[in-house]
Amino acid sequence: MTSLPPSPDRQNVTNLRLPPRFQKLVEAYRRHAQINGAPGGGGPPHMRHLRTPIVRAHSPWQTFRRIIAMAKGRTAWIFLLFCLAIISSAIGLYAPLLMRNAVDCIRIFEKQPETDMDRFLLLLAALAGLYAFSTFLSYLQGWFSEKLAQDTLFSLRQNLFNHLNKVAIRFLDTKTHGEILSRAANDLSLVTNLVSRGIVSFFVSIVSLLCALGAMLYFSPLLTVAAVSTIPLSLLATKLLSRHIRNCFLSQQTVLGLLNGHVEEIFSAQKNVKAFNHEATAIDEFNALNREMMRISIWARILAGSMPPLMNMLNNLGYAFLIGTGGYLAAKGLITIGTILAFTQYSRQFNGPLMNMANQYNDIQAALAGAERVFALLDEPPEADDGTRELPQPLQGEIVFDNVCFAYKEGEPVLQNFSLHVKPGQKIALVGTTGAGKTTIASLLMRFYELNSGTITLDGIDITDIPRDTLRSRIAMVLQDTWLFSGTIRDNIRYGNLDATNEQIEAATASIGADAFIRRLPNGYDTLISDNGGNISQGQRQLICIARAILADAPILILDEATSNVDTRTELLVQKAMLHLMKGRTCIVIAHRLSTIRDADSIQVLEHGHIIEQGSRQQLLDAKGAYWRLEQSQYLGGDC
Repeated sequence: MTSLPPSPDRQNVTNLRLPPRFQKLVEAYRRHAQINGAPGGGGPPHMRHLRTPIVRAHSPWQTFRRIIAMAKGRTAWIFLLFCLAIISSAIGLYAPLLMRNAVDCIRIFEKQPETDMDRFLLLLAALAGLYAFSTFLSYLQGWFSEKLAQDTLFSLRQNLFNHLNKVAIRFLDTKTHGEILSRAANDLSLVTNLVSRGIVSFFVSIVSLLCALGAMLYFSPLLTVAAVSTIPLSLLATKLLSRHIRNCFLSQQTVLGLLNGHVEEIFSAQKNVKAFNHEATAIDEFNALNREMMRISIWARILAGSMPPLMNMLNNLGYAFLIGTGGYLAAKGLITIGTILAFTQYSRQFNGPLMNMANQYNDIQAALAGAERVFALLDEPPEADDGTRELPQPLQGEIVFDNVCFAYKEGEPVLQNFSLHVKPGQKIALVGTTGAGKTTIASLLMRFYELNSGTITLDGIDITDIPRDTLRSRIAMVLQDTWLFSGTIRDNIRYGNLDATNEQIEAATASIGADAFIRRLPNGYDTLISDNGGNISQGQRQLICIARAILADAPILILDEATSNVDTRTELLVQKAMLHLMKGRTCIVIAHRLSTIRDADSIQVLEHGHIIEQGSRQQLLDAKGAYWRLEQSQYLGGDC
């Protein structure tokens, strides 16, 4: 028989019977969780769908107060919900009294059938009406709870999305996309559940429990002791069993994340799998994960299915003690049969909320932890933008880097006392080995990051004095990594200028030779792009991004390996269009393919954040220095 998987501690992932490659991923996620306390979505790519164990909030009361503060403007809804909860509890308290009177009436009307039968039917009608009204209140309570939760979620989701668009890129670079998406999706849904079900349900449970306990003590303290005698056993069983169930479902989600990641990985790289004859290995790994998924799922379902029968057994045992004690008291004439029946209902009202609160405890803790992570994102300060100076019209495009120092991490400088003067309309090329700081220069000019020291000026104005949106509106940028959103080709190009006409879009694509391939597509410019342009080639995606920059018609251009993914023939077309486009504009070109910068006004050779050579191409070749070695290695295959 398969053994039960061991229980993980709160921050670790269960040890699973997996192939070595996947076991390493589990261990990597465990280390990631220990270091970062990351919620689901962080860690290795295969673990993006993983749910973590229950993590408790560091400041639950402070987080709870912030959740309540979100309900400002919805006070009426909350007050109405609490009123409905109190009324429902009052009905639950009064219904057993009617039931007791009705049952006791049965023993009386044997002697006076007509009079007592009318009273009996009247009590039954009142009881039916009371339960019908209680059902209606429950419906209203559910409707209002969901309305409150969705309104809160709408505001929170809107605030979070708006805020994430304002935080600094430096912060986003320190978080995995999966972690941010997890906070914006999974953690946000936990907050919604807490608002819609947790808070109101917890309040209702407390009110019902106190009312039921008070009624039981009023009728009979001895019966109350009998009714609550099995509650400690129920709570203990719930705590022990729920921990194993949670661990099993955590293991199940772990394997499910690995299984989904494996399937996605294999089918997205089928050409490589077939090219290296790894079909059999892929199938064996899938079968291992599938078997593990089946094993864990069986245990999870068995344990989860055992919870209701166990709770029913313990509750029935409590009712047996209650009935036995009540029967003894009734035989002594101390209480009536109706009182025993009413007491049974009160016992159900007491046990139900108690179990509900016990089951909800971990969910509330998880929701508070999720809310804390969401609030941590909202508390991240946005980009400081205190610039007030306007740029001159028209912009000349003179750029000056003066003793700029910058480091992504403290103690690891990328640029050190870097200085560069780009004259208006000049085409500057930045070349160098990977990590020399070429892309960093462009990022600093766009104010994606703030300088550690030094200044960057645009037409003599410090860029920190210019509003970010104003600065970025004067710079068009094409990155090596293409980015296209789901939509038509026309919409993706228009992203560079939302006011552009169809004629302007087509003129921009025609200038770089992209118009021809777009018109050959089934729907031309209205062809839908899917999965970041997965239905068109890499070179075609790059051409669309270049057309977008052309449409922006900015006085400054930054081309970061803009032609790295196009073929030689397309590169010639793009270069010809770029030469026309660059006239009268200041251009900074970052290139590894040196053929694209032969006509640059000045080539800056970077190494470890410093300019070690600069000049025209011919000057640098004549000097036979670093640039000469780069060309030799690229064109002649020589050793650099």
